[in-house]
Formats: sequence, C-alpha cells, structure tokens
Amino acid sequence: MEKTDLNYCNALIENIAKVIIGKTEVVEQMLVALIGGGHVLIEDVPGVGKTLLAKSLAKSIGGIFKRVQFTPDLLPADITGFNVYNQQTGTFSFQSGPVMANILLADEINRTVPRTQASLLESMEEHQVTVDGITQKLPEPFFVIATQNQIDMEGTFPLPEAQLDRFLLKIKLGYPNREEEISIMQRFQEDDPYLSLEAVIQPATIVALQEHRKKIRIAQPIKKYIADIVWATRSSEHFKFGASPRGSLGLMRAAQALCAIRGREYVIPDDIKLLAEPVLAHRLILNDREKLKGATTTGHLKEILDNIPTPLPDHEH
Repeated sequence: MEKTDLNYCNALIENIAKVIIGKTEVVEQMLVALIGGGHVLIEDVPGVGKTLLAKSLAKSIGGIFKRVQFTPDLLPADITGFNVYNQQTGTFSFQSGPVMANILLADEINRTVPRTQASLLESMEEHQVTVDGITQKLPEPFFVIATQNQIDMEGTFPLPEAQLDRFLLKIKLGYPNREEEISIMQRFQEDDPYLSLEAVIQPATIVALQEHRKKIRIAQPIKKYIADIVWATRSSEHFKFGASPRGSLGLMRAAQALCAIRGREYVIPDDIKLLAEPVLAHRLILNDREKLKGATTTGHLKEILDNIPTPLPDHEH
C-alpha cells in the first residue's frame, strides 16, 4: 500500500479519537467493516457512544449521513423511499428514503418488525433499492451501521439469522476505564468535540481503499486456515448451525481490510485470530443444550481457535 493510503486510515482513526476516547480497537474494527465492503452491528448497553461513534465516522469521511430511529410502526417505504403521484403531470416521481446515503445509521434496529428489517436486505447486499419494480443504485460507499441495546428488550424483534449474517462484523464498545471516563468528562466539559469535527478524507478515498483491499495477498495456507475454522463450527457438537460460506468470505475480506488499514500487503494468521470472533460469533447458533447451560458462541469459538494448528509463516512474503 502507498504510504498516502496508510496515512488516510491513520488520519481517520485519529480524527474519530477526538470524540471517541479509548476505543482505538473498536474504531479499527469499524473501518475493517467499511473497507471490507460490509456492514457492522454494534450491540451494547445504552450510553456508551454507539450513535456518536457512527456519526463521527460519517463526518470524518465527508459523506452523506442519514439516521433512522427504528420503531414498531416504521414501514419499509420509510427506509427505501416511495413513488409520489403528480396530479398535474400525471406521472410518478421517486422520493428517496434515508437509505440514499453513504453512511446509514439504523438506530435500535431490533425495535421494528421483521418486514421492515428485511427491507434493508437488498440495500445491504446489492447496494440498490427496488421500488415498484424500478431499481435505484445507492451512493458509494454504502455502509450500514446498525445498533441495538442489550437491555430493555421488551417489545423488540430479534434480528433473524438471515439478517445477522449480512453484517460483516458485530462489535461491542464496552464501558470506558476510570482514566478514560475522566478524560471524557474533561473533553466534553465546555464543548462538544463532535460539533467541530471535520472531514479528513472524501467518500471516493474509501472506494479506492475498498478496491485496494481486494489486491491484498492471502496465501493458500491462510485460506485453508479460514476453511478449517469454518468447518470446525459446522461439525461442532455445540452448534446447531455453523458459519456459512458468507462467513468464510467475510473473514477473508475483513483480514484483507485490516491489512489495508495497517499498511501491510499480505494476511497473516494473527489477522484471522483477531477477527474470528467479531466476524463469526454472531453467525453461529448454539444448540438447545448449550443454551440451557448458559454457554456462549464466543466461548466455543475460542476453543475451536485454540485447537486448530496455526499455519507456518509463508516465506514468499
């Protein structure tokens, strides 16, 4: 990767850090999803900065940002848009919905009905919307950041597995530590740093980084390593369903994106180990026995990673 490209990624991370304190790893994972051509689901307790992180990323790349607060009465047309009839001309014109954006924040996505959740599927997968048989292309890049809270689940509609599988990564912010909490209070005491945040790159730069990501080398032993991990989830007695081929492709693309962010031209086993949980854990379904025991997909995935031999370094690098 050219040094200027690496500088773009560093500039993004540093810019977001002006607002989001102590979450460099989370910000990096967010960029992995963006440059990997996928989408991200952020799940955590209220008040840790999920929405602020999404807004800060959108502002930093200088793109079109739209936010949708998901509620039980939200309709698919409220997201995708609809055709409006003009009585004077006798024709229909398309009124675009908030999906026509570079960054779409789907806030509390699990608070709306499955039909409305599903209306995002075509947009997330195909980067287009179809209304009354007419297809509209979405801006590039197109990135969905969905949030959901872990608590106050009454009246929510859990995301179906098919929709969960559309998210490249599922990440958590977590609480700040004591020192970070003090820094947050100091930084926000007089002014809101988000208000003065400026774009450090343009949307076209993200598209270029996405294209560069595709050229990151991933050797055959690394591909076999990914396949071994995915196959182990399918054959594990702990899971009712393992990861699909979309999971293995997601892990490969996420690892390539991480390399692009870190200025490396090839994927190493540590990239796969680092990203296996955020890429695969939400795609796995525990069997009923494991659920009753209170087991987690993360715990069993860690066991799989511990038991699969790490490929040796590829000397051609």
